[in-house]
Amino acid sequence: MTLVLAVSIVGLMLIGMPLGFAIIIACLTVIWIDGGINPAIAAQRLYSGFDSFTLLAIPFFLLAGALMSESGMTRRLVAFANAIVGRFTGGLAMSNVVASVFFSGISGSAVADTSVMGRIFIPEMEREGYGRSFSVAVTAASSVVAPIIPPSIGFIVYGVLTDQSIIRLFVAGLIPGALFSLLALFIVFAVSRRRGYATSRPSPPGEILRTGLAAGPALVMPVLILAGIFSGVFTVTECSAIAVAYAVVVGGLVYRELTFARLLSALREAVYTTAVIMIIVGAAKLFAWQLAYTQIPQAAIEWITGVAHDPLVFLLMVNVLLLLVGTFMESNAAMVMLVPILHPAGMALGVDPVQLGVIVVVNLCLGLITPPIGLCLNVACKIAGLPLERSLKDIAPFVVLGLLLLAALSLLPAVSLWLPQLLMN
Repeated sequence: MTLVLAVSIVGLMLIGMPLGFAIIIACLTVIWIDGGINPAIAAQRLYSGFDSFTLLAIPFFLLAGALMSESGMTRRLVAFANAIVGRFTGGLAMSNVVASVFFSGISGSAVADTSVMGRIFIPEMEREGYGRSFSVAVTAASSVVAPIIPPSIGFIVYGVLTDQSIIRLFVAGLIPGALFSLLALFIVFAVSRRRGYATSRPSPPGEILRTGLAAGPALVMPVLILAGIFSGVFTVTECSAIAVAYAVVVGGLVYRELTFARLLSALREAVYTTAVIMIIVGAAKLFAWQLAYTQIPQAAIEWITGVAHDPLVFLLMVNVLLLLVGTFMESNAAMVMLVPILHPAGMALGVDPVQLGVIVVVNLCLGLITPPIGLCLNVACKIAGLPLERSLKDIAPFVVLGLLLLAALSLLPAVSLWLPQLLMN
């Protein structure tokens, strides 16, 4: 049954079927061959996968990010970021990184971040004399902090799959996300200085104040989200709904750019992305039940604990596996496939589930900029009209940066655990 399940999923994916449907059909195939299971269990497990109050946060955060883009908030954040760091060498590229950090505090989606920022920054960076490949690399790499800095779609999915506190996962992502962003700024500065890229004129204090006031309502949104979640006033789901209401009020009444047509466009984008994620999450429940029925997790735990005698060796194995998987599989899909096996094995070896969650999410974020698939890298290349292979040289330093961050997360648990222990105890 295990062989049939694995071969069915891989075979269906090879012919181009989306992973969620591949998992459902493969599980139904195993149920049919077994003959002793009522097929109605598939519908029950799928429904139980959707029936989660916490998962409502995913469409709300995606809608908040889409509303932010449609109502002009993103443009004001970009102007403010450019006023702050535009004076430095490679200032426009550094603005790209800073603006991505601002936007990731709302959207929680790296692909959405790449799509929005790519359309703004890639043409502008080319006009300022930056190489097209470098513009693509900076846009794609700066976007991967979106699933690390809260609110994070990746952490929500991981928390639901493992029954872990999503708030603790959000807090644990703050330091790794900040480290990646700061080191990405250093790479941008070093490369820009070596290549002699243009430096913008220093923005006078009045311009910084003006752009800051204009971006103020947009900057309040991530602060509102984080303050509400960490203070315990709102649950993650309630806070996501408040973020949508806030985006509608600011976009419609303060900025006055959120027309009915733009509202429909934001709803359409959020619905499409939510549907893709939720089909995978629903299939995850059916897949997890099928794994338990065939006793795959127990066999995997026995094998892993037999090979990895301590947590560090286990984390090394996890990093290698996820780096390979992340290069060709979408991050939420990879979590659905692997977390039901890796989580119990890590618990058996004494690995903190929050530390493991951060390592899993960062690994799969790194896969978003790693060829051959590299979803964010592909999106940025498509926006720029650049072949993927021409971006490899400029994306390489950011991939190395991600590997160093993974090494720090694996060797030094405090990087991901210190802040949750400080704030949540």
